[in-house]
Amino acid sequence: MKQYIIDRLKEPSTWRGLVLIATALGAKISPDQTEAIVLAGIGIVGLIGTFAKG
Repeated sequence: MKQYIIDRLKEPSTWRGLVLIATALGAKISPDQTEAIVLAGIGIVGLIGTFAKG
């Protein structure tokens, strides 16, 4: 099981998913800053997509 998790953490799609989940949770926690949180999350996902292999 440990190796399975390690293998998944090497995939860009896993990191994009984790960032999107964190972005959604951040928007829920701080509604007054929702736009900034969402823009930052989308930017990070874009960087992952640009620089990650896969």
